[in-house]
Amino acid sequence: MGRVKIELPEQFHFSTSIPIRITDLNYGGHVGNDALLGILHEARLHYLQQWGYTELNLEGIGLIMSDVGIAFKGESFYGDVWTVSMKATEFSRIGFELYYKVTSERGLIAEAKTGMICFDYTSRKPVGVPTAFKEKVDALG
Repeated sequence: MGRVKIELPEQFHFSTSIPIRITDLNYGGHVGNDALLGILHEARLHYLQQWGYTELNLEGIGLIMSDVGIAFKGESFYGDVWTVSMKATEFSRIGFELYYKVTSERGLIAEAKTGMICFDYTSRKPVGVPTAFKEKVDALG
């Protein structure tokens, strides 16, 4: 199996800072892969909150993650503060890709991508991307 390669966008339109907690470390003494995925989830919530959204209320519908890819680039330790830069792009009828660039004072920590699908949790079916959300993303550039 080949290594995961993620082609990040040239520019990002949102960044958030997330401190590394002691519980994010694994037995190797650095941030564990499971913690990184959780931190991406936290960053995604920060991204949505800039417009008052949550993963369960994006213009009245929810989001569900369809896939994830992570390429680890460096170690990180307790006390580090990550900058997670993000951009939503590659919109389809029912979803979009969300790209992440994770850095700290140590340099590049990880590159990641999550496939996000708009989802109606009542009917348990995918639905179209809300126009108002896409317009807000497009306005960021």
